[in-house]
Formats: sequence, C-alpha cells, structure tokens
Amino acid sequence: MTPDRPDHTPEESENGVLSDTGSLETAGFGILNGATAQVSVEMPSGSDDDLVDDDVIGDEVPFVVEIPADTAQAEIVETAAGAEDWTVEDEAADWEPIEDIADADEVFEETEVIAAPDGTPAAAASAPASSFDDITAPAAAAPAAAATAVPAPAPATRPAAQSEAADRPQAVERAGYPRPDVTLTSKRLGEFEADRETADLLTADRLLDPHHIVRSEPEGYWQHLVYSISGRRINLGDGKRARARKELDRRIAAPLAGGARFVPVVSRKGGVGKTTVTTLLGMALADARDDRVIAVDANPDRGTLAERIARSSGKTVRDLVRIRGEVVGFNDLSGIVARDETRLDVVASDSDPRVSEAFSDSDYRDVAGLAAHYYSIVLTDTGTGIVHSVMEATLELADQLVIVAGLSVDEARLASETLTWLETNGHAAKVRNAIVVLNNSRPGTPLVQLEELESHFRTRVRGVVRMPYDAHIAAGSAIVFRDLHPETRLAARELAASVVEGLRSVPSASAA
Repeated sequence: MTPDRPDHTPEESENGVLSDTGSLETAGFGILNGATAQVSVEMPSGSDDDLVDDDVIGDEVPFVVEIPADTAQAEIVETAAGAEDWTVEDEAADWEPIEDIADADEVFEETEVIAAPDGTPAAAASAPASSFDDITAPAAAAPAAAATAVPAPAPATRPAAQSEAADRPQAVERAGYPRPDVTLTSKRLGEFEADRETADLLTADRLLDPHHIVRSEPEGYWQHLVYSISGRRINLGDGKRARARKELDRRIAAPLAGGARFVPVVSRKGGVGKTTVTTLLGMALADARDDRVIAVDANPDRGTLAERIARSSGKTVRDLVRIRGEVVGFNDLSGIVARDETRLDVVASDSDPRVSEAFSDSDYRDVAGLAAHYYSIVLTDTGTGIVHSVMEATLELADQLVIVAGLSVDEARLASETLTWLETNGHAAKVRNAIVVLNNSRPGTPLVQLEELESHFRTRVRGVVRMPYDAHIAAGSAIVFRDLHPETRLAARELAASVVEGLRSVPSASAA
C-alpha cells in the first residue's frame, strides 16, 4: 500500500497521483475454471514524469501487460464505435487467427479475458479506474498461447452496448498485396510525342562545336601550300576541283532502296563501244560505292566483257547456270566471277565455239536471280539482236536503260531508231528515263556536230553523256581504271552518277 503524500500540490493529480488510494492494495484476476492469482501493484512516484501518458482522457487509465516470451503474436481490432485498439505483440512463431472467443468472469469492475483457440484460458487481468504502470503475471498461470487483455472502460463513460460489441473482435491478417506484372512495350520513332526527341537527332553536326573540330588536310595546290606554311593553322578548305570530285562521289554512292537494280547497256549495232561503256560504268560504280556491283555478259554470241578486266576466273556464265542450285552463300558465287581492282565482279559469256546458243532467256533469269540475291546493281552487256529472247528477259527486268550511240550518221540514226522500237514495244517510260552515251571510239575530231546530236537525244531521253576517245581503251586490252585519261574517268563517273540518280527516282522492277 502506498501512503498518502502530505506535501502534494493540486497540480499533481494531473500527473497520475491519487489523492485518496482507499484500501487498494492488491488486484484479483479471475480465470475461467481456474485459481485466482494476486499481483502486487506499485503506484508511480511524483518523479516519474517520463511514464506519464499525455493521451489520457477523463478517468481512463493506461497500463501495459507483459506476456511471457513464448506466447504468440496477435492483434485484436474492436469493431464497435468509439472502441480503443489494443495490440500485444511478441516475437514468436506464426499463429492462426482466433476464431472462438470465450467470455471471462468479471472479477473486478469490467475486465475481459480472451481465451486461446483451443478453449484453454491464457491469461486474465483486471484493472481498477486507477493509475497502473506495469502488471507482471507469473509464467505458470497458463500454457503458452496467444492472449490479449482489453481494458474495460469506466462505468460512467462506457455503455453496455459497446461492451457487448467488444466481445466480438476480429483477427486482422497482415497479407501483402501481389505486385502487378509490368509489361514492357517498345515504340517506333513515329509513335513518340511531338515535343519529344528521339536518339537519332543527336548527330555530330548538332552536338559538336565547329570551332573545335579538326578539319582534314585541304586538297588543292594553293590551299595545301598555305596550310603547310602556316604550320597547319590556316585551313582554307578544298579547292574547286576537289570539291567537285567529292560531290560526284557523293552522288554515285547514294543509297538505293529496295532490291537489286538491273541496268542493261543496249545497242543495235556492233563496234560502237557497248562492252567498253559497260566496263567503264561498272568500274566507276564499284570504285565509289560500298555495296557490290556485278556485270553480266549476256551476249548470245561470243562476248568480250571478261577480257576488259585484268583478272580472270576461268569460269563462264554457263558454269554459273550449272551450279545455281548449289549456291548457298557468296563464297560459292565468288569462285565463278572475276573481280577487278575496283571491286567490279564480271561473269564472262561462254566462249565455246561449238555451242550454238551460249545464253538463253531462261539462263539469264537464273543468273539474274542469283545476282539479285548478292548484288545491289547488276549491269548487263547485251548483244546486238534486240529481238532475241535474252533481250526480252533483259528489258523485262530493266530499271534503267543505257543506249550507246557512235559518232557517225548511221550509228546515230540507228540509236534513235532503237529508242523508237523500245517505245512502240511497251517500254516508253524506260526510254524517257534512259541515258544515251555518245562514244567516240576513233581518234581525232568527229565528223558530226556533237551539239546537234546531243540536242536531238535530249528531246527523247533524260540525259546524254559524252565519252571521249582514250588510247588506253582503243588498244582493246584490259582496262585499268586509274590509268585512264582524266577526262575519260570523269565522263565514266558522270555516267555512273546519272544512272544512280535515275535508279533512285523509280522503284525496283525486280521487286515489283
């Protein structure tokens, strides 16, 4: 029993000190069908300010009940309105929610005892409307089980209806909610918002400061001289000729969309330089482009295209037709073709004089199918027979036509008649997009007026290119592109640029 303190002040009642303890010495705990245990209670002293609960309302008294360490963890939630939530937690194994709850005997005021699920009473507690701190029950009072002590309110503040509702607590199970699956989606460049930029906009021209970029060494006599004298500090840029050459390279190397492109070189008269123009065009394309270029000798008679390059494979187009079903990769095809130093691949025609027809339309289609699978541009050196079956298959797959005309009256007139025949036989659109090459295969000044001849063909085709005379070509031997006269190389490159521009303006005929 705690005696009265004669020196207390009126403010001490707010700190939990009772002015009149009455005869409170012990508290009794009632257990269902069991013995009653007595627990000593010590009242807090006036210096225990750290134990004061600032949330005490009215005559409600907070207290803590310590349960033995081997009991389970439980949580009871009262569903009645205005009921207080009491939770007793202890670190123990998992437990099952309490389903059957028995009512306890009321020993001192209104105290509720929750029995274990198996009906065995776990603990009992009663508390007066006084200030309690700690109440410790002996461990032998009941076996280890989940127990919860619910404080009963004072009779003046808690109605009987709330007490009956408190007898039906609900066990709360703590369960984690499953995380929804995250679906990863990809967007195309056109599906982004209008105000958002994609990674392809981060180019070097946009991000790099032009003042800090090291420019390449200029090309040109005076430009390079100033660059060297100034200790590489003054860079005037490339000269006019170097800029023109790089611009021509850019035009030739322009990418081609779609499948392989077929460019036949046509002439109805032999000896005008059709095979020479095919070789020069192929070398100019292969020298400037990164993709593969091949030239096929589709002359039904004895062709000489393979003799215009320095290297020979010893194989002909007949060998390619024979192994067409065995070709599974480019290595199988590279053993048939001959490659020039400019990376131009050439398929020679059959030179066996005992073969009456070295090449047919079906053979050409087989070769064209293989070439289209491994090459971007396929050049075809046709024969002089425009009504031959090979010419029919060639014109059917053609994307761009190149017509070769000689610098004489009869050769020029025959070239113009070739255009007329093509227009009347369903190839008018290809004629309007064609290119005419005025090839000078004889030394000296031509006898015809080139300006008049060029103006005539420009009314019928898209472009006209003049190919000058070159002694290196007139010899009839293998052509080395770097050994050609500068005007001849420039004319071949202009022809290649015009062909690429024409191919870029029309869809691929083979894909259609």
